Amino acid sequence: MKITKVLIANRGEIAVRIMKTARRLGIKTVAIYSEVDIDSRHVEMADEAYCLGHSALADTYLNTAKIIAVAKDSFCDAIHPGYGFLSENPSFVTACQNAGLIFIGPDSNVMHVMGNKIEARNFAASIGIPITSGLTGTPSSILEHADEIGFPLLVKTAAEGGGKGMRIVRSKENLIKALESTSREAANYFADGTVYVEKFVENPRHIEIQLIGDQHGNVIHLFERECSIQRRYQKIIEEAPSPTLNPAVRSQMGDAAVAIGKAIGYQGAGTIEFLVDASLQFYFLEMNTRIQVEHPVTEMTTGIDIVEEQIRIASGEPLRFKQEDLKQKGHAIECRIYAEDPENGFLPSPGKMNLYHEPSGANIRVDSGIAGKPVIQSFFDPMISKLIVFGEDRESARHGMIDALNNYVIHGIKNNISFLHAILEHKEFIDNQISTKYCDEYTTILIEEIKQKMLDVDIRIPLFAGLIGSLQKAVQADSNTWDKIGYWRIFMHLSLQIGTVIHKLIIREFSRHQLKLIWNSEETVVDYHCFPDGKTELIVGNQHHLTWLSQPEPGKILVNSSGITFEVTRLDLLPPQPEFSGSEGMGASNLENIISPMPGKVIKICVTEGQAVTKGDLLLVVEAMKMENNIVCPGEGIVDRINVSVGELVDGNTKLIHVKENE
Repeated sequence: MKITKVLIANRGEIAVRIMKTARRLGIKTVAIYSEVDIDSRHVEMADEAYCLGHSALADTYLNTAKIIAVAKDSFCDAIHPGYGFLSENPSFVTACQNAGLIFIGPDSNVMHVMGNKIEARNFAASIGIPITSGLTGTPSSILEHADEIGFPLLVKTAAEGGGKGMRIVRSKENLIKALESTSREAANYFADGTVYVEKFVENPRHIEIQLIGDQHGNVIHLFERECSIQRRYQKIIEEAPSPTLNPAVRSQMGDAAVAIGKAIGYQGAGTIEFLVDASLQFYFLEMNTRIQVEHPVTEMTTGIDIVEEQIRIASGEPLRFKQEDLKQKGHAIECRIYAEDPENGFLPSPGKMNLYHEPSGANIRVDSGIAGKPVIQSFFDPMISKLIVFGEDRESARHGMIDALNNYVIHGIKNNISFLHAILEHKEFIDNQISTKYCDEYTTILIEEIKQKMLDVDIRIPLFAGLIGSLQKAVQADSNTWDKIGYWRIFMHLSLQIGTVIHKLIIREFSRHQLKLIWNSEETVVDYHCFPDGKTELIVGNQHHLTWLSQPEPGKILVNSSGITFEVTRLDLLPPQPEFSGSEGMGASNLENIISPMPGKVIKICVTEGQAVTKGDLLLVVEAMKMENNIVCPGEGIVDRINVSVGELVDGNTKLIHVKENE
């Protein structure tokens, strides 16, 4: 059956990416969205778009009945689930089939077996694929038999993937808490609270094989991806081919993956994930029965559009190529751009951007769902986009990625761009001395290197760019100002602050494209050109510099220079300061102002009113951007009042709990 119209049961970058291929194939697209996504790019790009509700996932992107109804009412032939959400839900597959809709993916039986980590491991073992030892069951039975496997253990959700709920446990004392948290996260995200534990392989590589199978029994692989750079068990840098494997192991892993696909009768695009130890012995980890976030690196090194193949397979077409026809060419690296704060434990950082600029050029691909200056919502995963760069070899791809990251600009929210840049310049990454523990081992070092890089930047560039941006604002209100005054010969004395350093400047002349000033007792001439999108080019001492500017509030200019964001503050234009009150601020007063670190949902309250608490006691758990945040007590006292309830949505200003300090 030829597919002519498809509903994309997803949002963000993957929805946009699917629409691009569908449009090229002449297939109409239908988007679904929650009210908070009304201005999103996938909504704008689709031929039709339908709102499912406000923000609750159960009412929108996880609501099978609503999604099926929209697909039927808009006369769709098929539904593409993307990744996450309902993409690995067998019940959703069955609902599509019962409604006469093609599900672009495997059938429900395959998904049931391979989408569940426990059953998938058992299946892989049954056909001779090596696995690590593990067990599942109730928390009490797992506790009873944990010693049979031996510590350390990896606690995981049985359903789905994406690193959700994973925890390394090195002692029996910490196992019960880990089982509880993982089970809760599994129930919240996958509607299945089953957990299992497996032997943890120290310092492994995470390498996966891309599979494609049709409805006629043909299964091939598109080689491997190295996905070892992870934080919180979620990948942040992927590359193809793997710089770790030799030809023999690559062939063995590809054959093992195809064997699994053929044995299960796999149809569509899927991924077999392996752990690889120091001796290159590989162990089956899990199968993702969907397209992966990191699929672009495979597309760039094989030339195959994986989404197109998904659609063709779902339409009943046989595979268009054989294994011997496929080759890897060059090297591709993908960096996931996240709204998160690497300096603060990678805590998600939702909020509104006031400047967003994506790099472009030959061999650069950006998969994003960004439109305008969006708000990154706390209801969803914090990934903003994926940046993919292709090169003739790993080194050329690495250098290309560094250049691309230097030209990727996000102002207004914390992000991981500088962190990714630091990884790519780190000796261990360059030498491929990495494992899934890389971020655990080197994050502190990388953060220090980022701080040192800020110190190494010629401070004149962000300083002068920030000054120009500030002065530009003074004349933007009247577009004829330049024509009226030509230039300002004003001899202004100004103080600007970057970090903790205050810089004194004297402005001698300021015209449309030139600034003359005195700084550090030296007269300097700055030629510049400002563009409407925030780009500002400077020439200082015959050296050309590219910067990006935004002004989130009066007197504060954010400047990107050399891939680093600097905050430049005009001290004569300080914004109004909030009034201080006794219930705000530091120290013991925090007991009266315990708030969430970000907008989210209360999923557990661990104390009761009247309970005595001490510093470090767990008070409640707030879930935000697919991450549990433990709110702990900042001091000693008595829980005087609990202001929230389980399931309640809170923002960063909501006072969650009031603790009365002990007298």
